[in-house]
Amino acid sequence: MEFVEECVMQVKAGEVNKYVHIVEAFQAPIYRYCSRMLGNRQEAEDAVQDILVKAYEKIDKYEPTSSFSSWLYKIAHYHCLNLLRKRSVQRKFQGWFQQEAIAESAEQTMTNRLFGEPLASAITALSADERSLLILRALEEKSFAEIGEISGKSTEAVKKKYGRLKLKLQKLMEQKEGAGYAKSQSYTSR
Repeated sequence: MEFVEECVMQVKAGEVNKYVHIVEAFQAPIYRYCSRMLGNRQEAEDAVQDILVKAYEKIDKYEPTSSFSSWLYKIAHYHCLNLLRKRSVQRKFQGWFQQEAIAESAEQTMTNRLFGEPLASAITALSADERSLLILRALEEKSFAEIGEISGKSTEAVKKKYGRLKLKLQKLMEQKEGAGYAKSQSYTSR
């Protein structure tokens, strides 16, 4: 990552053509994060472009007191949270006018297949902040300190929240497994 930090300093010094190296280094990981947060490939692709443009426009505000990766993930974190909030408002508004079921995205279908129904359902039941914490820790393998920098919380607060999140996820999965078991029993008793 020293190379990336070097490129950042060069971009800040006016060598804008070096930003391409930053894009190459972070485009795929930021896409994975956005895709997991948003559950939609097209929205994730658009989000990555917006995030990388926003980072370029604000790169002069980056201070090397934390890693550039944390700084960029922080931008991605808040960008995705804003998109999820907007989506929630839009769904509520649309719900007033139509009662059609929302089709599952390709990412949601893949999550269901990869992780199985109980885990996939539990993940979708999490709040955006909880989902972000789970993605950053379990899938992006970020440290608690780095997640704290990204989310604007202390390392200890992140550790505690992650501990509670694991328990919540386990309870949600148990509820789903119990519901699935009850369903299968009702079909076999007929």
